[in-house]
Amino acid sequence: MKLLAGIAVFVTLLVIKIQDSMAVCGYESCPVTKDNLINIHLVPHSHNDVGWLKTADQSYYGYKNNIHHAGVQYILDNVVTELLKDSSRRFIQVETAFFSKWWKEQKETMKSAVKKLVNEGRLEFTGGAWSMNDEGSVNYQPVIDQFTHGLKFLNETFGSCARPRVGWQIDSFGHSREQASLFAQMGYDGQFFSRMDHNDKDTRLENLSMEMIWQASESLQDVELFTGLLYAFYSDTPGYGFCFDVLCNDSPIIDGNSYDNNVKSRIDEFISYASEVAEHYRTNHIMIPLGGDYQYEDAQVNFKNMDKLIKYLNERQLEGSQFNIFYSTPSCYLNSLHQSAQTWPNKTQDFFPYAHEPNSFWTGYFTSRPNQKRFERIGNHMLQTVKQLSTFAKLESEQQKKDLDFLREIMGVMQHHDAITGTERQAVSNDYDRLLHRAIVGAENNARDALRVLTNLTTGEFESCLQLNISVCAFTKDSADDVVVTLFNPLAHTSTQYVRVPVKDESYEVTNEKGTVVDSEVVPVAWQVLDLEYRSNDTQHELIFKASVDKIANYYINKVDKSAKAFDDGESKVPLRFKEINSLKNTETFADDSSETVVKTSLIKLVIDNESGRLKNIEMNGVSENIQQNFGVYKSYESCPYTFRQNNDIEVFENNFAFTVYDGTLVKEVHQQVNEWISQVIRIYEGVNRVEFEWLVGPISTDDNLGKEVVTYFQSEIESNGVFYTDSNGRELLKREKDQRESFVADLSKAPNSGNYYPVTSRIALQDENKRLALLNDRSQGGTGMDNGRLEIMLHRRHFFNDGGGVGEALNEEQFGTGLIARGHLYLMLNPVNKGITTSERLAEKEIMLPFWKFFSKASASTSAVPKALPSLDVLPDSVHLLTLEPFTEDEILFRVENIFDVSEGSTVCFSPRSIFDGLSGKEIRETTLDGNLPLTEMKRLKFEHDSGSVQSKSPEYFTASYTPLEANSRDLNDSQICLDPMQIRTFIIKI
Repeated sequence: MKLLAGIAVFVTLLVIKIQDSMAVCGYESCPVTKDNLINIHLVPHSHNDVGWLKTADQSYYGYKNNIHHAGVQYILDNVVTELLKDSSRRFIQVETAFFSKWWKEQKETMKSAVKKLVNEGRLEFTGGAWSMNDEGSVNYQPVIDQFTHGLKFLNETFGSCARPRVGWQIDSFGHSREQASLFAQMGYDGQFFSRMDHNDKDTRLENLSMEMIWQASESLQDVELFTGLLYAFYSDTPGYGFCFDVLCNDSPIIDGNSYDNNVKSRIDEFISYASEVAEHYRTNHIMIPLGGDYQYEDAQVNFKNMDKLIKYLNERQLEGSQFNIFYSTPSCYLNSLHQSAQTWPNKTQDFFPYAHEPNSFWTGYFTSRPNQKRFERIGNHMLQTVKQLSTFAKLESEQQKKDLDFLREIMGVMQHHDAITGTERQAVSNDYDRLLHRAIVGAENNARDALRVLTNLTTGEFESCLQLNISVCAFTKDSADDVVVTLFNPLAHTSTQYVRVPVKDESYEVTNEKGTVVDSEVVPVAWQVLDLEYRSNDTQHELIFKASVDKIANYYINKVDKSAKAFDDGESKVPLRFKEINSLKNTETFADDSSETVVKTSLIKLVIDNESGRLKNIEMNGVSENIQQNFGVYKSYESCPYTFRQNNDIEVFENNFAFTVYDGTLVKEVHQQVNEWISQVIRIYEGVNRVEFEWLVGPISTDDNLGKEVVTYFQSEIESNGVFYTDSNGRELLKREKDQRESFVADLSKAPNSGNYYPVTSRIALQDENKRLALLNDRSQGGTGMDNGRLEIMLHRRHFFNDGGGVGEALNEEQFGTGLIARGHLYLMLNPVNKGITTSERLAEKEIMLPFWKFFSKASASTSAVPKALPSLDVLPDSVHLLTLEPFTEDEILFRVENIFDVSEGSTVCFSPRSIFDGLSGKEIRETTLDGNLPLTEMKRLKFEHDSGSVQSKSPEYFTASYTPLEANSRDLNDSQICLDPMQIRTFIIKI
């Protein structure tokens, strides 16, 4: 019997394998169209937010439907059942996070059925990332990661037939050029979305430019992507009367002998709508999505009515109708456009800011929930750290893989357009925080396991401190004596940074692994931080020392006799309250006169106006500039989590700031009190060429019952004339001009400021012919440079208005029974204008994004064990960043590098991968598309013709790799070079 059972299983698997090998998916599975008719591509879809009004789990299981009816598991159950009934039916699945969860619960019979649907192109994955990510507030690194993870799941589960060909960003609140660039680099043929500024859309409807070719990079060749805007909003099917879902109230199609037979009227209505759509597109193909938020829970209702729609509309062809309708997918629609020999308009900038109506610019979400935005960055920091450590230490246990995957997945969820944006309900935000904290703590176990192999601390605790944002570390709250700080550097190159450790008011000596004493000093924590009601005040100071780290380094802290303390003035070091404007304590001011206080290092000089307490002048890099920093608020009664609605001009704080100066050897600090709920520390380190501004805002005042946008600005004398630059998801810079848009005239009459706000995920800058001023930040924020010489950044928001836009709540965050307090950093850089001036900004970006991760252990964990040797990355040129190093499969490593300089800053650089390959015990290497799941040799993207080109009369064209992708075994690798053009990213799978 066992033999017969084994034979049966083998035969079943063989049949499935044969079916898979004969499968026709992709463009070959697309429905046949008719050249002489208008072809309507009917696309059934369901948009399933991975958390929004309900948590992701609540939305999956169909729990708390009194809040919002959503049950993703039932959608997938019923859609699959309906697809199996008719081979002509189609459906697209977007969010891999939900599909993966559902897939794990299915029995083999269901899995076989789904594989059949995928292999026949009837269930098509579109987008395919772990979530449909936001495009304004995200950094490119975690976006690439979440596509890598989502597409890897699809590839391992279904094979090549599951690979998406089209991006489906239908609910993101504006669209970035970098997102289009990433799609192109991953081998996607195009993307579609449904949100566009109302003025832009009106213009495009009129001039037939709803679909375009997006040139998505100024530095990279062949990085262009066909991009289309849906005619109606993705869930606007009720708007034209054809939402057949049980969540809708539109009339079904009633046929037969019923008195209520409405076939003629319903088909007439649909043809009228289709005619309207067709007028605004260039070919005889139009795409009409049918679906919306969490629709298709009763898929039978939808498909039964769509079947009738298709049947009766196509019967009209016998009467001379020019319409042909069929089930289709976005990729099949795109393929039809590609075969049409049509030319298309060009797009070069992005689609920010987005406004759906006058004075409704969706620029508030760039800053909404500032602490959550910062927490997401910490999650990414930990993910990159643990992925590298897991690779170096070759962690292989199931629990270790599970912990790493969980952090990957939660970081994928955090990129969702209702997570990183801050546009979810408070209960959902709390759940995101819970999940991310749990994932980070789980991943810390992997870091500990790895570091016990990679260092001589074989029993080290390797604890992290997740409250360093309020200068608290549980590991040092009682004593920092006999403590080892293990620093991990996620960057490719050796980095020198200052490390801050919360400590008691004591004296310490810091030594490196060679026993050499390194310079250190103790500085007071700002009293505003000590005053936080929920903060334990065991530690009121921070120990600062300078560390230089290649990959991993240990620094040892020991308490020493207080008499040896460098800055002991015989008084208590508990910081004094700021009682007077000129309360200078523990400082040497270098005063030029009684009206100014000068604080300087060997590289930077700051001038503080003694009367106002504000920054007055900065000298650095041979440039002296009058720069005044101030704070202010925009008050509003109708802003919301999404929008920054401007009711009045900015109210600038006119009061003087109290300030105190600490003048140490390693660091100089100016502690400022702005008002009752805003304070700041301005900080400069010896040898560091940027000025740090550590701001603390909150609880935002509610005395006047008005919502507030809290901003800080830096006013210089630079003649920028309304021109400024912002990053695109941390990559290339985009030029912004006050009140200007690329291809339309925006209505800014009621919102001159909010309509000039743009997403700032890593930096914003302005310049004239001589000087350049840049601000770098530690999280996503909104910003502008619309005023001459001024850079403005929004730090925090609090509102009491629910505009009915969807989330159903005002953005009134509270914590510990009071309004939310946020703390963060801005970094200012001032340079002369010359070629390559922005290279220092790019290098600083990486250090800010991925500084040393600090792990704490007791020195007693040190042994004489020899740490495992790490592969050297010294071969990488200075402009090459290690973007990814992670375990990919059981015997494969994903290795991803990028040239971080753009075409104006750098040139092509090359290196030999030999030493890195050998250091990772490589046997073979192959190059892939950006996401790591498709061999680059197999990439073949649809190429579309620009309007400026000649009308095509030839066969459709394609993009393939512009160079010979690297594929080699260990023996053939000797003469190989990896070359990177400016802004180029190359991805490799190394078999070990």
